[in-house]
Amino acid sequence: MSSAPGKSAASAQPKVGALIRARRRQLQMTLQELCDAAGISVGYLSQVERDHATPSLGTLAQIARSLDVGVDYFIATPSMEDGLTRAGERNRFSVDGSSIVYERIAADFTGNVLSSFILHVPPGYKSETVSHEGEEILYLLEGSITQRLDGEEMALSAGDSLHFRGNRPHSWSNDTKETARLLWTGTLPMFRSRAERPALRSSRADEKITGTKLTKERP
Repeated sequence: MSSAPGKSAASAQPKVGALIRARRRQLQMTLQELCDAAGISVGYLSQVERDHATPSLGTLAQIARSLDVGVDYFIATPSMEDGLTRAGERNRFSVDGSSIVYERIAADFTGNVLSSFILHVPPGYKSETVSHEGEEILYLLEGSITQRLDGEEMALSAGDSLHFRGNRPHSWSNDTKETARLLWTGTLPMFRSRAERPALRSSRADEKITGTKLTKERP
């Protein structure tokens, strides 16, 4: 289908929320089931699916994993088969609707457990509160952010770092008037290598076909 007059081809592409909703329905999952699997609230996921909220890359990774896909199922991301990256030459990308710009610096190979990005965080940005498995390390390269961890608030400036378990509720924001730049590294799976990407078929769909389990009505 061609795009409407005056709109670019990129703007005609489905947004993240619509893609999440379509994949969830393909797997015959309710909103509650996906929220339970991804560790987010129903209210927040409902906003995301209606494109009233934009998830951070970490939250999108939790949603993607619960839907048995990689983040690159929802957004175009640079391939990283080679672990060597050069300053000023890395491809940048963002989640549709988000003001954060990401530079991917971790390689893509079978069995890798680390994800790593350089984040460019604009003034006024505030993330959602999340918790998940694994661990994270933040290292401020430039500027400052306010990190909230288990209800404790702390200011991080250039040169500061923080290492914590992902299951502790956390969020962060840039409350300054300058863009912050930080290195984020974590064990939360983001992407799958080509060798690890299965055909997009759901065990839930199999259950419906074989009649072994009644499916729930989708909201």
